[in-house]
Amino acid sequence: MESVVNRKARFDYTILESFEAGMVLRGFEAKAAKAGKASLVGSYAKIYNNELWLVGANISPYQEGNVPTDYDPARARKLLVKKDDIKKYVGLLQEKGLTLVPLKLYTARGKVKLELGLAKSKKAFDKREAIKKRDVERSMKRGAV
Repeated sequence: MESVVNRKARFDYTILESFEAGMVLRGFEAKAAKAGKASLVGSYAKIYNNELWLVGANISPYQEGNVPTDYDPARARKLLVKKDDIKKYVGLLQEKGLTLVPLKLYTARGKVKLELGLAKSKKAFDKREAIKKRDVERSMKRGAV
């Protein structure tokens, strides 16, 4: 199993807390997700009718010929989370600037899982600071080696 990581999320957001959720997938989607044919860039989770949904994630077909003709790779997918956790996140998402961002898609005990992070958006100067810090660390490693 190849895990799919949303590296852009850690650059664009400050992750305050993370948790695991299951996903409701069709058979061919599960197979494709286990093979790493998914993209989490630009996706987010939202609460609708007291259920948690993943919006904007793209799971490409595993085999083109074995997919229904009406299949939408970017369809919204239901996430499996306990009701108490959903109530907790409803309250937290009411706060200004907080969102649920998918961080990683992976397999645990044969099931496809999604790591979500409660995140606060970074400002442009925070991103520039992160780039400077990364460049300094990179140049220090080169000088030491």
